Amino acid sequence: MASKTRFAGYPSAVVYELPDGKKPIQHLLWGDWLRLLEGTQDGFQKVHARGIDGWMREADIQTDRLLEVVFVDIGQGDGCLLVTPGDKHMVIDAGVGDNMYRFLRWRYGRFETPWQFEAAVISHPDADHYKGFADVFGDPNVTFGTVYQNGIMERNGSDSLGAKTTSGQPRYLTDLVATTADLASFLADPSRWQKKQYPSMIEAASRGGKFAEYRMLSTADDYLPGYGPGGDLTVQVLGPVVEQTAAGQPGLRWFGDVGKTKNGHSVVLRVQYRQVSLLLGGDLNIPAENLLLNHHTGLPAPAASAEEERRLVEAARRVFGVDIAKSCHHGSADFSSTYLAATHPLATVISSGDDEPHSHPRADALGTIGLHSRGVRPLIFSTELARSTKESVTHPNILRGQLRQLAQEIADTPTDTAKNQKKRASLQLLLSIERSVAVFGAINVRTDGEKVVLAQKIERPRGKDKKWDIYRLEPQGGVLQYVSKY
Repeated sequence: MASKTRFAGYPSAVVYELPDGKKPIQHLLWGDWLRLLEGTQDGFQKVHARGIDGWMREADIQTDRLLEVVFVDIGQGDGCLLVTPGDKHMVIDAGVGDNMYRFLRWRYGRFETPWQFEAAVISHPDADHYKGFADVFGDPNVTFGTVYQNGIMERNGSDSLGAKTTSGQPRYLTDLVATTADLASFLADPSRWQKKQYPSMIEAASRGGKFAEYRMLSTADDYLPGYGPGGDLTVQVLGPVVEQTAAGQPGLRWFGDVGKTKNGHSVVLRVQYRQVSLLLGGDLNIPAENLLLNHHTGLPAPAASAEEERRLVEAARRVFGVDIAKSCHHGSADFSSTYLAATHPLATVISSGDDEPHSHPRADALGTIGLHSRGVRPLIFSTELARSTKESVTHPNILRGQLRQLAQEIADTPTDTAKNQKKRASLQLLLSIERSVAVFGAINVRTDGEKVVLAQKIERPRGKDKKWDIYRLEPQGGVLQYVSKY
């Protein structure tokens, strides 16, 4: 029997209650999954999509699957889901809390049956990129084929990232955990890593059989395994840069302190699907971006003159130039303008959150991203802005008063009466309200390799057929352009 799986057409499609196109009941984004049901009438097909049955115009249904990247709103941090046209699934960073896990549970039917992701990519061992994997690893039905990472492993002692070269400049980290065998050797001595969050999480996942392979990614790989040249989809590894020490060991350059070194050696991936490209750069910073520019062009970075700068940007665009870029380090001010000029994207996605001490995204980062983007209307998306901010606590002052009153009544009546037990239960219920933000946002990227849709959910839809805020990128004169209605 032929497959009944289909996908919503470009740039979006509407599901109607009846085959007359009058009453919309669902708004689907390009590439959304649907199942054909029995029944066709007057150019309409009966379908099941997003949990409901209805009718779609046959012209709005396609058979080809897209490349999909979802930048999940995981709060302050990074996390995205990449789904290939060949139905492979990767999680690239997962934030610090359980938001990525809650998104994946929704996306994959609460993991009611076993599910294996092809890969987890942990760009670097900072909690706002890796800690959310603890919840994902903790689900009994979830496993991964490979955990990819940058080779840096936190540990106890004064050298918290491992041994460094002791002479010469620059200095290098040399004690890298690059393979599954390296991981086993490192974990064999718990005194090296106990009480450190990252290795403790990886040890628990390894012991629980949550992944088959642990592998470092670097410029020595060129491409993510299985995504090299020759196919429609390639994933090039642009960083971290592995260099040779004076003793001939592979090493990662020491950038002066622990934070800059961990961030600067983030895994950098350039995803290319046919004619469309996307760059994922972790938490790169100025010294790391200069190292990447120098490594991939052979030219000095930073440049010493305006002419050298022009030549550097021209050469670097052949490597780093993309259509869509994930902003490094949540819109931090620690960026190289030359690197941003080299990426030269049409659209940039910033993953950032509330309640953080850095004021991300920084105003100068936003301005420079716009300055070095292409097109007269460059696009800058933010998971923080895409999030719905409807308050689930309508009257917070009233809630505070209720909390104070209940607490006082309990204190005044210490005996464990049935009435007091009810008050204690009410107090616990009120205290369980963790956030007033009701819905977390995400930036969705869909492409067939020629056209692109970037979309975010509308906070207050004007109708059942207007749930998505959609931006279209289309080729014009052989170059991808943002198509604005204005």
